[in-house]
Amino acid sequence: MNQESVEIPENIKNYPMIPLRDIVIFPHMIVPLFIGRGKSVKALEEAMMNDRRIVVVAQKQPGIEDPDRDDLYGVGTLCEALNMVKLPDGTIKALIEGVNRVKILDYLVDDEYFVTQVELIEEEASKNMEVEALMREILGKFDKYVRYTRSMPPEAYTSASSVDEPCRLADLIASQLVLKVDVKQRVLEAFFAKERLIALSSILDDELEILDIQKKIQSQVKKQIEKSQKEYYLKEQLKAIHRELGDAEEFTGELLELKEKADKAGLPDYAREKVEAELKRLSKMPFGSPEAVVSRNYIDWILDLPWDKNIVENLNTGHVKKILDEDHYGLEKVKERIVEYLAVRKLSKKGHGVILCLVGPPGTGKTSLGKSIGRALERKYARASLGGVRDEAEIRGHRRTYIGSMPGRIIQQMKRVGVTNPVFLLDEVDKMSSDFRGDPSAALLEALDPEINKEFVDHYLEIPYDLSGVMFITTANLTQPIPPPLLDRMEVIRLSGYTEEEKLNIARLHLLPRQLKEHGLNEESLKISDSVVLEIIRRYTREAGVRNLERELAQVCRKHTACLVAEHEEKNGRAVEKGDKGKSEKGGKKRAAKEDIEQKCAVVTKKNLEKYLGKPKHRYGVIGETDEVGLATGMAWTQTGGEILSIEATLMPGKGELILTGLLGDVMKESAQAALSYARGHSEGLNLGTDYFKNTDIHLHVPEGAIPKDGPSAGIALAVSLISALSGRPVDRNVAMTGEITLRGRALPVGGIKEKVFAAHRAGITKIILPVENEKDYYEIQPNVRRKLEALFVDHVEQALEATLKSAGGKGGGGKNNAASRGGGKSAKK
Repeated sequence: MNQESVEIPENIKNYPMIPLRDIVIFPHMIVPLFIGRGKSVKALEEAMMNDRRIVVVAQKQPGIEDPDRDDLYGVGTLCEALNMVKLPDGTIKALIEGVNRVKILDYLVDDEYFVTQVELIEEEASKNMEVEALMREILGKFDKYVRYTRSMPPEAYTSASSVDEPCRLADLIASQLVLKVDVKQRVLEAFFAKERLIALSSILDDELEILDIQKKIQSQVKKQIEKSQKEYYLKEQLKAIHRELGDAEEFTGELLELKEKADKAGLPDYAREKVEAELKRLSKMPFGSPEAVVSRNYIDWILDLPWDKNIVENLNTGHVKKILDEDHYGLEKVKERIVEYLAVRKLSKKGHGVILCLVGPPGTGKTSLGKSIGRALERKYARASLGGVRDEAEIRGHRRTYIGSMPGRIIQQMKRVGVTNPVFLLDEVDKMSSDFRGDPSAALLEALDPEINKEFVDHYLEIPYDLSGVMFITTANLTQPIPPPLLDRMEVIRLSGYTEEEKLNIARLHLLPRQLKEHGLNEESLKISDSVVLEIIRRYTREAGVRNLERELAQVCRKHTACLVAEHEEKNGRAVEKGDKGKSEKGGKKRAAKEDIEQKCAVVTKKNLEKYLGKPKHRYGVIGETDEVGLATGMAWTQTGGEILSIEATLMPGKGELILTGLLGDVMKESAQAALSYARGHSEGLNLGTDYFKNTDIHLHVPEGAIPKDGPSAGIALAVSLISALSGRPVDRNVAMTGEITLRGRALPVGGIKEKVFAAHRAGITKIILPVENEKDYYEIQPNVRRKLEALFVDHVEQALEATLKSAGGKGGGGKNNAASRGGGKSAKK
């Protein structure tokens, strides 16, 4: 570069530069500096060897040890180093004086030390009326500041009032204020007198306001201390009086402690009045008397309850959805409801507490979901199990007249969590019962009503307690045992069970990692493919939830762990007898409690699965190997989910009797009678003689005779099985059906569709028959399940006969007569 052609203005100079951590130096200000950083020491030495001039610039972040140009402000101060002393530890103490403001134009050198090119900023010497007014205003504020604060001598104002130059006045006052670096930098970067004075005036306003608040706080603290000292003096006098009267000093001290605790508990007025009245009664009771113990326990319960302490919940819907997805796979309805609850809470700050009732088969994650909701909302979690509770006092507490009385479970849990807005899980709410001691479900009516639970009264407390901030979640397997008034107060969310795909994902994401960890295995030690997990789901479990699946996975892990330990002991020759002998020979030295065992990888396949779990417990697929006459497949709902069941019909010479076996209930027996009446009414279409039923006995049997069965939903399956036996036409084994029938053959809707469809899906059924009015229930099922099923919606049993009965030669069916005229039913769109 040809530098001879560049003409540099006189106010642009090159100087070494020192970055400062937490100080801003103004012109005409003399400051001692302790310099320890290598670059800064070299820059100062370079300045001392030349004209003693050096630039100082404040850092934006004091914590940065080796700042670069982006970490420094753009305006600094040109200073003169007056002297420099090297200390024994290598640090340099320098005394520098600010000379002029400078604007950093460029960094010429930044390797060994900083060399900057700066522009010198000239100060304004002239002033007008407006500047003069600003100077007087600032002097007045500074005078007030000096009088308010104790950290600045009165001479500071005297020194400032003697300065006549506006720029120098602003710099002098700013340098003496205790301010943050960025605030002082604002004054340093104000180049014009008016701009600098306005910035300083604003800063002084803020500081005076802070000092005023500090003064008020100090005054309040002083008054409080004086009040406390007065109270202490009076209390000591009171103690002396009690000693003279012969009262127990310790008991008096306890009363005073309780009174102080009540003052700090944040009690509402009615609770405070109750406590004060109880304290007065307690003060008149003999120390140690039974009445005093009861009264003291009562006061402790009231004071230990959270009255005004709540926790700030996390209303971020994204965060909550993430936590719920981490803990539970699927369950989209519950997660969607929680997100809706948060959205309402965000828009309406005064929302009522929500009461959810999670209803579903065992093992579907209802209880763990309640805990997960508490974690997602970042609320405290409380749980009360209501299974087997039959006493109303378990919910509302016992009255204080009884010995050993205490509050109910709700108040007990509120005391334990210590906040007014926890997530409260009432587990197994359908397992409560009632007897002569009252009905606990009736006691829950008040607690679970969002309109009135802000004044929930426990029998023990006898004063209202606010439960409106509590998020109540109840769980149940069935809704039938829950009294209608209680069920009406809850929002029911049904968890119908998991599909195979959901169980596979749950096993892969949650169950298998947990079992590996609990059995001390690492992820590489045991390999189980998805196909093997599906085999376990299909042939070793038959459930709506995943508890049995986790047990089977735990058994696989146990078997593998046992093999690893056996191989390790065999390899090292550590038999039990030999180990005991060695122990005695070595004087009873203890062996290590845990040994490092080499974890060899084992791969579980379908071929060696029986080695770990034994023979399959269930048969996966359709019932029977071939299509059979009189054998139909029905779908049933149970408390544990859904099941498929086979219905058998056979004909025998006899007297026209209908024999029903399989531990059938009254409703199911009536369905069989209705199916027989329908078949007899259509005997001409079946090519049966008029005397056929008089000379033939019909036996209908539902296997698994030890299990009670009832309900109207097997009506279609009973009719199909019966008419198949009467006509000699086999039933398609790939079809499962459900629905109630009338004497005229109409197909009526039934319940539990989701559970029944899941059962058919688990069993490998490919086609299902449902009443037309259950079509809406079918489309609530996950699309991935519906894609694997062909659904036919019928409004008459003849449509089901046409879809299921094959010709006597084994080919698909073709219904006759009325069946053909009614059409083949409505097929579902997948």
